[in-house]
Amino acid sequence: MAVLDLVRFPDPRLRQPAEPVTVFDGALADRAQDLLDTMRAAPGIGITGPHAGLMIRLVALELPETAPAFYVNPRVLRASPEMGRHPEGSVSMPGVVEEVERPARVRVAFQGLDGTGHEVEADGLLSVCLQHEIDQLDGIFWIQRLSRLKRERVVKKYEKLLKAG
Repeated sequence: MAVLDLVRFPDPRLRQPAEPVTVFDGALADRAQDLLDTMRAAPGIGITGPHAGLMIRLVALELPETAPAFYVNPRVLRASPEMGRHPEGSVSMPGVVEEVERPARVRVAFQGLDGTGHEVEADGLLSVCLQHEIDQLDGIFWIQRLSRLKRERVVKKYEKLLKAG
């Protein structure tokens, strides 16, 4: 398949909600494979359509020691009251990472590439990744989950990395 161009911060598309997927066909499967190839080339462990300029609700994840997984039109059904902190970053803002606090566990509803409905209970890294990518599909870039001070530091560090080449 193809490695797509990544949308880089501060591109305004990273703050726009993605459109629901309504057609489940070979073209969607091809786009999913393109996303997976793009994520691997970045490299990363998760990517959404908007990260690659595809404004659709499609997520590809490939966590360590797991097979690639695709989530179409995912949404959080339930989140635990317990919170956890985990380092996060983005293929659209490479080179910077910061800890983000999120619910420790979530239940997520989604569709497969064939349109079949599924639900998954997630904790640990899967929970973090699903919440991170669903935020992105909703137009919430990960640094918006940081305090203003941490967000400003992350942006300055990223700008410095860009200038350094």
